[in-house]
Formats: sequence, structure tokens, C-alpha cells
Amino acid sequence: MNKQKPLYLLAGGRGSSNNAIFKAVLREIGKPHPVVGFVGAANEDDPRFFSFMGAEIKRALNCTLIQAMTVPAKADIPKAREILESVDAVFMAGGDVEVGMQVLEQKKLTLFLRKLYEQGKVFFGGSAGSIMLAREWVRWRNPDDDSTAELFPCLGIAPVICDTHAEEDDWIELKTALKLKGINSIGYGIPSGACLKINPDGEIEALGKAVARYTVRQAQQVESLSDLAPAG
Repeated sequence: MNKQKPLYLLAGGRGSSNNAIFKAVLREIGKPHPVVGFVGAANEDDPRFFSFMGAEIKRALNCTLIQAMTVPAKADIPKAREILESVDAVFMAGGDVEVGMQVLEQKKLTLFLRKLYEQGKVFFGGSAGSIMLAREWVRWRNPDDDSTAELFPCLGIAPVICDTHAEEDDWIELKTALKLKGINSIGYGIPSGACLKINPDGEIEALGKAVARYTVRQAQQVESLSDLAPAG
């Protein structure tokens, strides 16, 4: 029996759209007062981030939020594992995708998190945390040289490539990632106030707002596909 639950990849930001999405996450958890683990690897466990993002999550989910510290030199990784095993859901917070993945790899938490998902834990992410839940992301070994762009692996819990709240930049990083991925690859641009819901059977839904879609047809040419619109 498949225990996996839908994944919720939020773009981040604040407002009524996010509150509605958080309510959908709460229904997925299935408890009126859940306990949520907060993973801040991407923002170096910044207490300010935990404070402002945590307040929104607690308000929307009516939950207890526990930070699983992973970044400080004295971070108790066995304790972090214990926290994440015990909670009802795991939130992957925003920040820097590459930094966050380096932390998780160094602390040997990538396989651990994948197993939690496979065992039925609800996962949701915001901004960089959503990208970390996906397959891969892009970095530049030299920021001034486009030829140095390369893909690097993320958690791979969500079987997609996505970017978040980069609509004003016309999804340039997402398009670069797709060119590197190759022909017929598909990427999702999740704008502010939107969420990509990925069901265990592979069905993908947009929540809150329409999600942009792109693909690569030939010769590294990125083309727009029709937006993924919210149901109803």
C-alpha cells in the first residue's frame, strides 16, 4: 500500500492565497492541532526567518512548530532526526537552495528525509525549500560566465524541476535548468501566492494561482506550454 502523501510546493510570500494553501496542507495532515517540524538549512537556521515564517504557519495551521536545527556547529543532528520523525509534517523553509542542499548532504539527512516521505510524512516547502524538495537545480561555477551553469541534485522527493516567485525575471534560472536537462524536459514556474501540489500518482495541480510551464523542444530552445490553472 502506498503511504506517500501529496507534496505542496509553495512559492512563499504572505496573504490570503497562502493561507488557503496552508489550509489544504492542514487537511492533508488530518489533525486539528498538528505538530510541524521546521527545517531551516537553506537560511542557516536564521531565527528571524523562523520567527516571521513560523508565525504565518502557526496562524494558518493552528499548529505547534518545532525547529529542527541542522546548521550550527553544535547542532544536535540525532535530536533533529528525532524531531522530524515525531512530527506530523515537515516544512522545508526558504533561503539559498545550494546552501541548503550542502547542509543536508554534509549532515547526512538527504536519505533520511526521503525515507520519511516514503513512510507517509506530509512535506511542504516554501520558496527555496520547495526547489530543494524537487529533482535538481542550477548553479553557476562562475556567475559571470553562462557556460559554467550546471545542474546539481536536490532531494528528489518531488519528481519535477521548479522555480518559485521568479515571474518578474521571466523564469530565467528555470529556463537555464531546462536547457541543461535536455529535450522534452518540463519545468514549473510557481509565482508568488501559488502552490504546486504533486499527488503520489503523479497528478500535478496548481493551487492559488496558475503555474507557468516550459519545455525544451530542440536545440536548447525553451518553449512556453499552457499554464497549469487551479481547478474550479
